[in-house]
Amino acid sequence: MTSVEIEPEAAVPQRGQLASQKKSTKAPKSVKRVIESVGYEPRVDLLPAEVHVERKQRAGIRRAWLVVALVAVLAILGTGAAYSSSVTAATELATEQGQSVALLKQEQSYAEVKQVQARSALIEAGQQVGGSTEIDWGTTLERIQASLPAGVTITGVQVESATPLQAFTQSTAPLQGARVATVGITAMSAELPSIPVWIASLGKLPGYVDANANSVTLGTDDAGGYTTNLTIHLDAEAYDGKYAPKKGD
Repeated sequence: MTSVEIEPEAAVPQRGQLASQKKSTKAPKSVKRVIESVGYEPRVDLLPAEVHVERKQRAGIRRAWLVVALVAVLAILGTGAAYSSSVTAATELATEQGQSVALLKQEQSYAEVKQVQARSALIEAGQQVGGSTEIDWGTTLERIQASLPAGVTITGVQVESATPLQAFTQSTAPLQGARVATVGITAMSAELPSIPVWIASLGKLPGYVDANANSVTLGTDDAGGYTTNLTIHLDAEAYDGKYAPKKGD
């Protein structure tokens, strides 16, 4: 059986007490004015705490999904930008490759010109090497002829010089200067020539090193006269430098 508890009846207030209670429950006028001014509406939250927690969790989940969506959008934008950049780079690469092919074709059209230039350069190099030991003998012999004393005539000339493939043999005698060429002169004169004057005048030759009178002999025939044998040594300054590279080349 179910037991029922019966509460004692509350005392019924008298008229005076009801009037006093009604008076006491009335809010002051100042409070009413404040409530009316802010539009306050009294409310009572009767929802359990679990509902508020669930609402907060849902709000957090929504924010998380928003962040995920934002990251996805950024990823898509980044992927699109990377793809666009790769497409642009591929286009530029194709353009550069096309220009390279065009340049190669133009270069091939000038292949014969390049071959001619290469051959010309090879010929010039050969001339420089082959002419590196060349002496203008015509001019040199003319100057030797001009240095002869009066009454002396050249009857024979013998020339020895260095070559691009073989160096000139140097003298083993002491105090002899380096030389690259030797000129042997045989001259005839009716009177004994002045050898010192002749040698002094030979000092103006380009590349002159020294000169030696090897012999002066008197002829035994009826014509008589003197035969002089002279040797002249020249150094590298005697080279004409005809094929040497010019300054600024």
